[in-house]
Amino acid sequence: MGASKNDAGSAAGVVLAIGGLYVAQSVIGGITWTGLPAVMRDDGLPLDSVGLLSLIALPWALKFLWSPQVERFRLPRSGRNRSGVVVLVGGLISILGLALAGILGPGNLFPVLACLTVVAFAASTVDIACDGYAVEALAKRFHGWGNAAQVGGAYLGSAIGGGLFLVLVAAMGWQVAVWAMVALLVLLGVPFLWHARSHAAIETRSHTPSLASALRRKDVRRGLLAAAIYVVAQKGSMMMLGPFLIDAGFDLATVGLLNGVGSLLVGFAAALAGGALVQAWGARAVLVVALALQAAALLFFAAYGLFPGMPKPLLMAVASSSGVMALGFVALYAQFMGWSDPRQGGVDFTLFQSMDALVSLACGVLAGYAAEHFGYTAFYVGAGAVALAAIPAIALVADGKPSGGATAGPGAKPSGVFER
Repeated sequence: MGASKNDAGSAAGVVLAIGGLYVAQSVIGGITWTGLPAVMRDDGLPLDSVGLLSLIALPWALKFLWSPQVERFRLPRSGRNRSGVVVLVGGLISILGLALAGILGPGNLFPVLACLTVVAFAASTVDIACDGYAVEALAKRFHGWGNAAQVGGAYLGSAIGGGLFLVLVAAMGWQVAVWAMVALLVLLGVPFLWHARSHAAIETRSHTPSLASALRRKDVRRGLLAAAIYVVAQKGSMMMLGPFLIDAGFDLATVGLLNGVGSLLVGFAAALAGGALVQAWGARAVLVVALALQAAALLFFAAYGLFPGMPKPLLMAVASSSGVMALGFVALYAQFMGWSDPRQGGVDFTLFQSMDALVSLACGVLAGYAAEHFGYTAFYVGAGAVALAAIPAIALVADGKPSGGATAGPGAKPSGVFER
């Protein structure tokens, strides 16, 4: 298959190339699902309007519909790999859409939503190509390095988009912060474009990726159920964390720092720990532990709503620990790797990620409505109860045996993510 399967130096180039794209995608996700909600709430927008940002996840939820077409274009029956073409076009659309959102400003809710939805469509298409390229270009012995680029890149991007971005907004304003992110996206995309162009070989390919062959497989249907259960419990409440902290009296810069610490330090450490624990304990045990930790955090937020005199440093510590979700997502995506057909891993992973995004979208809208009309305390009590109820459900679906060294496969990152 691809040209980059022969030595460690070539593999390092692939890892650097895909790592830049995963960071870039997560910068966009961090701005959309973490940074912008806090900015909007700081500007006084109601929570149900903030919850509408979840609609931007729609392209990520539906990208499975065009994933086979992207893969067929990217890998023609005969000819050169076209990954660079997909990434270049999608990247330019993302950059222009984000720049326009910077001109419009967060107060123009619906025009900004429209811009960011176009950006999400382009970024989700790039993601299909990037995941497929990672599978094609990396030999199996280098998949661990590819996984490190995916997970680490995702949390680094989230720290930038949900953390540094807010610090820049607080210090220099919306437009400067957005345009700084645009410049960063350009820099992050260059390594992939250079590598894809210089390593594209002429090949003949026999397999035709399709959704039908994926959906006929029991393991794919099992993975879709696991994704839905886990995301309802883990991500349904996270969009309200920024607004919750703003209403608790924190300023944008502090929320940005908390998001950055949670995504970069806690999230990255949890991702590394998750890989080791999946190998030792199996995915089921790690998923159960991650859900229990999530439930504890959500119930703490509910308690803080009842007893606002609790120490703010304690709230900051719990809020910054949101990155512990990486522990469970590494386990979940390790399962997805085992449930995917190697002949069309990009299509199968896209299905799993689309389920993640679809459930995130619905939960985000419901979360905004519930928090606005019932208050944070009732909202977080309900979210904590859902996380607890998901524990036996995920235990029934997941595998219990240690992975024997399996690592999370292509696309092993938060949607939106998200975001990823």
